[in-house]
Amino acid sequence: MTPRLPQIVRRAAVHCVLCLGVGMAATTRAWAGPPADPPVSSLPLSGIGGNGQVTWTIVALLTVLTLIPALLVSITPFSRILIVFHFLRQALGTQTVPTNQTLIGLALFLTYFVMQPVGAQVYDSAIVPLQSGRITAIQALDVGSKPLRTFMLHYTRERDLALFVDLAKTPRPRNSDDLPMRVVIPAYLISELKTGFQIGMVLFLPFLVIDLVVASITTSVGMMQLPPVVISTPLKIILFVVVDGWNLVVGSLLKSFY
Repeated sequence: MTPRLPQIVRRAAVHCVLCLGVGMAATTRAWAGPPADPPVSSLPLSGIGGNGQVTWTIVALLTVLTLIPALLVSITPFSRILIVFHFLRQALGTQTVPTNQTLIGLALFLTYFVMQPVGAQVYDSAIVPLQSGRITAIQALDVGSKPLRTFMLHYTRERDLALFVDLAKTPRPRNSDDLPMRVVIPAYLISELKTGFQIGMVLFLPFLVIDLVVASITTSVGMMQLPPVVISTPLKIILFVVVDGWNLVVGSLLKSFY
């Protein structure tokens, strides 16, 4: 019987969501040895010439793959880390140093560092049973979302959750398990944005003091033609290097998740 297109799309979406867990747990499982090749009889070759099952599956899979960057930003600490790095660069006064590629790459690796335990839980509880055939894809999606839900709820403010529960017109949940993911994900995201801006504001304060002191000194001695930023930027960079700023910033960011 020819499968319906919504079923194919749903199956592809399930596997794409679960592949986030596989990616975060890949390095811990990489040395376990290559997986055995599937038997030729299990490959879905019958749909190529008949009902087009393989074609529609590939189209749906490639379509859902475009959502992975949005998922990476929405359900991981990537947003908080990148916001803090951009605030730090603005506070130092170095507009293009470090470059955007450097900051994004560092944010990605720090995100992997934080999310790797969660990815390992998703892999052990959902991917392994799914590959062995003990559970279905829908059951794997439900089981695999529990570690992500626990992680996100730990860093989500109750005020943000209440906002989206009210907007969604859903009944008041008895516990966290009753909260749908369409409520948890946006609440977690705006909580991360608030936290990132709070950390960025704290980072700005010492550098703002340096800017104010340099501006007042240059004005008082009559150096009106010399922009204060010419003097304050080297001083801020020297201070940041002396106190080992990158170690402090990255260490404080990672400690905020433990």
